[in-house]
Amino acid sequence: MTGNRCEMCVNYMYDEDYECYSCLVSLDEDEMYRFLSGSRWECPYFRPDDEYAVVRHQI
Repeated sequence: MTGNRCEMCVNYMYDEDYECYSCLVSLDEDEMYRFLSGSRWECPYFRPDDEYAVVRHQI
């Protein structure tokens, strides 16, 4: 993944308590700095949210 494309990640979920989307992964201080600085940081926890992966695997 290049850049921050959180909305395409399986860890990016809707939080009903806060009524907004948020990341389920807790970044450490250095990771959060790189994320917030806007640099071309690649998230090591990014996993594509591919809801059809299981179906393709079964075929």
